[in-house]
Amino acid sequence: MTFASTPIPLPSLFVPHGAPTFALRPGAAGAAIGAAAQALPRPRAIVIVSAHWDTAVPTVGFAARPETIHDFAGFPDALYALRYPASGCPEAAQEVLATLEAAGLPAMRDAGRGLDHGAWTPLRLMFPEADVPVIPLSLQSRGGPAQAWRLGRALAPLAARGFLVVGSGNVTHNLRDYQLAWRDGGATPGYVREFSEWLAARLAANDIDALLDYRRHAPAAARAQPSEEHLLPLFVALGAAGADARSRRLHAGIDDYVIAMDAYAFLPAAAGAGAGDDTDANTDATQS
Repeated sequence: MTFASTPIPLPSLFVPHGAPTFALRPGAAGAAIGAAAQALPRPRAIVIVSAHWDTAVPTVGFAARPETIHDFAGFPDALYALRYPASGCPEAAQEVLATLEAAGLPAMRDAGRGLDHGAWTPLRLMFPEADVPVIPLSLQSRGGPAQAWRLGRALAPLAARGFLVVGSGNVTHNLRDYQLAWRDGGATPGYVREFSEWLAARLAANDIDALLDYRRHAPAAARAQPSEEHLLPLFVALGAAGADARSRRLHAGIDDYVIAMDAYAFLPAAAGAGAGDDTDANTDATQS
């Protein structure tokens, strides 16, 4: 793998992990997040916040060799054969823990936590050689967007130390509507694009207040995100870029009728005007 020689601080990223079959059929979204990762300087370590690890307080994974967790059932056998053999890094994990505590957040460690499919699916596409240490960090869905954004803000100092913060989820995630769309011939409900475009516009405007209160302001928010945890990693990534961050939409598309596969880079103000050019892998968003 080659990395561009762009300076730190690194951007933070929000990437989709789609349905579990995204690992087998990555399509345009997979190509976009892979290209974005290739354009980055090599991180010291990756801190990944997946929608599929939810705890009462922020918890940092300390495993030296995190296992690949196949936390799904009923999918093709080929999925269960996939592994992502990245190492962990207890020393870097301790730095993440200390950074959270310095920001006033309670934090715990988990010496055995592996990588769920929300973590390893996009990372296999972004860093296929698994040669960058990975530190999983849990989400606190009960705290909603405000808590997720605070978690990201606590992580913000890590960007200047060479850590890449990645939030992994989906901009829309309604499994009931997937079943209805499949039954009714595969039509995408209008709210999927409406919600995605509202979110893109608010991110472009850096309208933090509206974003944190998206359930009141965004069209069909409760239908786009019935249980919210798949959108919360975006707020972590947004917060991790610090104050006055700039957003770049790396990809826009829809998989499986109802899953918006949008990806974003969030660029710290300290990165300078040119830093975004290297991460803007697919600004002219395509529908997959």
